[in-house]
Amino acid sequence: MDVTPAPGPLQETILPKMDQKSEKSDIHSSSDLEKQVHGPEAHLQRKLKSRHLQFVAIGGTVGTGVFIASGGSIATAGPVGALLAYIFVGTLVYAVMLSLAEMSTYLPIAGAFTQYAARFVDPSLGFSMGWIYWFSWSITYALEITAAGLIIQWWNSDLSVGIFITIFWVPITLVNFLPVDLFGEFEFWFASLKVIALIGFMIFSICINAGAGQQGYLGFKYWHNPGAFAPYLTDGPKAKFVGFWAVLIQAGFAFQGSELVAIGAGESSNPKMTMPKAIRRTFWSIFLLFVFTVFFIGILVPYDNEDLLTGDTNAGSSPLVIAAQLAGVQVLPDILNAVLLTVVLSAASSNVYSGSRILVGLAEERCGPQFLKRTTRRGVPYISTAITAAMGLLAYMNLSSHGGEVFNWFLNIISVAGFIAWSCICICHLRFMSALKAQNFDRDTLPYKSWGGRTLAWYGLVFCVIITITQGFTAFVPWVTEDFFIAYISLILFVILYAGHKIVTRSKFINPAEADLVSGRFQEELAETWEDSPRSRWKKVLNAIF
Repeated sequence: MDVTPAPGPLQETILPKMDQKSEKSDIHSSSDLEKQVHGPEAHLQRKLKSRHLQFVAIGGTVGTGVFIASGGSIATAGPVGALLAYIFVGTLVYAVMLSLAEMSTYLPIAGAFTQYAARFVDPSLGFSMGWIYWFSWSITYALEITAAGLIIQWWNSDLSVGIFITIFWVPITLVNFLPVDLFGEFEFWFASLKVIALIGFMIFSICINAGAGQQGYLGFKYWHNPGAFAPYLTDGPKAKFVGFWAVLIQAGFAFQGSELVAIGAGESSNPKMTMPKAIRRTFWSIFLLFVFTVFFIGILVPYDNEDLLTGDTNAGSSPLVIAAQLAGVQVLPDILNAVLLTVVLSAASSNVYSGSRILVGLAEERCGPQFLKRTTRRGVPYISTAITAAMGLLAYMNLSSHGGEVFNWFLNIISVAGFIAWSCICICHLRFMSALKAQNFDRDTLPYKSWGGRTLAWYGLVFCVIITITQGFTAFVPWVTEDFFIAYISLILFVILYAGHKIVTRSKFINPAEADLVSGRFQEELAETWEDSPRSRWKKVLNAIF
């Protein structure tokens, strides 16, 4: 039976050229058609809709970075310095997200950008990027469930954190063994709570700033006293810039996870419609939530507040809780901590999902054991999920006397790994565009085209690299060996992984003219499931903007 579809514009562009080069395989075979629909990860099931992808990314991004660590950013750089840092990093994330949108819409494959690196740049880059990125998210899972235990201690400090690490680890792990459509629904509603919480905090902030709290009318009082910028290391104008630059890595930690929307590309119901919409909405949702949250914290809490300066990672150091306490609202801190608990649990759930799909992508590119691709009949990669979830047990190190020091190292690995991943995504996009040009492929025929093109990709790449290299500047003057390794341990691991893979496999850089632009590509004619297109005029307008 002939199952060959009528040639579409994508087939007419690529397939004739392939026929001229080689006749090793018949691309019209049913097995290859399956690969073109599902990508190499044919056992994963395409059941995630746009809103699922969006909230999986929001669930993984909006966590302790904004609810707790944002207070440290304001203490370091001041309210305006921190705000500018978050806006600047947001522009870098925008460049990364547009690059992802173009590639993941055309090539919706498991692991997304970890496979793009191996396919368009260098297999060694895909190996090193993929493994350090997986490690960072699996460690984040341990950090999040630890944070959940610390939140419980807000109500009873006598209880051991280890009790709650166990209580939270079990259900979160089990949720990730659900079929992907059920997991998507779970994460959608769970992550919605944190969005509602941040919006509620903004409304609360407006009321308190207008005089509803015991402090009276605030306005921009704290921008004048103690000031809009916090002096960092020294006094004078230079201190303002240094404080701003020091906060960039913290802002990067908060934004890290925005790119997770592309990790689910291999399970999206219709990539042509779901991926661009999910990526755009994810970026704007996270960007606006973060920027407005930092702005409102900065007008409610002075940067020299003692609770902000403690450096603690528990609920008591959350700037949202501090703002409620300063306003004299007695019951709100308890409510915020209850919400904060759901926030970190949602983030932890997304961590396991993302880490497991990264492992699948590594296995697909033969950068990891092939058994990582095994799935249940419902499309759940159970081995990859189990391995990622097991890394969460590292949270028990918090029970040892030196566990905090080890976790500081892990935290830095997570922060810098995000900038490394963003840099690699921009490199992948540049090489992807070079491959399209070398193979005479018209970018205008892609399902989605990034309006920024090379310019925006170069912008994201240059500044992500600069921040990665300079983020540990405080270790140099004066020189502190321990601080140096804490700041650059993730970069060192990345180089070791890359060099080790290059030496063992002797891999070569991919020639753009020979890059694989076919395996796993989206074909409209073969799409399994279509989301309903917007019917009303207002929905069309909103989709065009966001």
